[in-house]
Amino acid sequence: MNRQSATADVPSPARPAPGSAAPRAHGTSLWGLQSRYAPYLFVAPFVILFCAFMAYPLGRSLVMSLYKYAGPRTHRYIGLGHYRFFLTDYLLWIAVANTIVYTVFYMSLQIPLSLGLALMLNDRRVRFRNVFRFAFFAPFLVGNVFVSIIFMLLLAQRHGVIPRAMGLIYPPWLETSWLGDPINARIAIVLASLWLSVGWGMVFFLAALQSVDRELYEAAEVDGAGAWSKFRNVTLPGIRPVTTFLIVTGTIGSLQLFELPYVIFLQEGGAAGPKWAGLTIVMYLYQQGFEVGDLGAACALGWLLALMILVVAAFQIRASRAVREDER
Repeated sequence: MNRQSATADVPSPARPAPGSAAPRAHGTSLWGLQSRYAPYLFVAPFVILFCAFMAYPLGRSLVMSLYKYAGPRTHRYIGLGHYRFFLTDYLLWIAVANTIVYTVFYMSLQIPLSLGLALMLNDRRVRFRNVFRFAFFAPFLVGNVFVSIIFMLLLAQRHGVIPRAMGLIYPPWLETSWLGDPINARIAIVLASLWLSVGWGMVFFLAALQSVDRELYEAAEVDGAGAWSKFRNVTLPGIRPVTTFLIVTGTIGSLQLFELPYVIFLQEGGAAGPKWAGLTIVMYLYQQGFEVGDLGAACALGWLLALMILVVAAFQIRASRAVREDER
């Protein structure tokens, strides 16, 4: 009797009510769903936009490059016919030669000029540095079309500012045809591009120069290094990542040149310039797609240009890494 009474006095553990466990289970399952699918919800906008505006257009252009179009609705399958044709098309090779020549001259001048301006405006002894920085960077803000119109007026024969200024030094130069001569036309494109982009590169070099450790310069001075030695052994290695970035992006932009020559030579024997001097790869692509009406040929040219850019950019990055490893 005593054992039974003692056992009866021990309180039994409380049991949950029949409907009390359901809300907790429901909350736990909802939280599990949120933690499981929240990353996908955050990534979904990018994936949707990428598929809609990048993946699908790229895939569609690759398919279109296998067809010959006569307008947007009439087309027939020709396989790799466009690619075989462009390998022997003399106009495409003229466009490739013009683009490569422009890229070499442009990059050979743009990087040194941008670096020189950055070194000059990074010196604290220069007064009104911010004013000069904005003045050199301002042309980049106006755009390619505006710059093309400006240079079309500046280089106009007899009436342009540049021929008039040159005529004061040597009168026959007043009759120089900048936009009607093939060599001068190429020079005009390079000058317009430099005026547009030198300030842009200067801004990147300024940021790179200001990030170089000042203690390295002090250590070099203690070792008796001169100005050129400090520039070669301290400044150049410190700004090499930015230099590589500017070279790669500048080369890609040069290979995609279109607006400057198209607008400058629009009234000078056609948009391609005198004797095809202004014909670039992208301009030829535009002519094939929107003037001839063969969208398939334009897509094939686009893929050839993309392959060319990929090869050139990979070579530049690999060369930069090789130089960095040799220095180590």
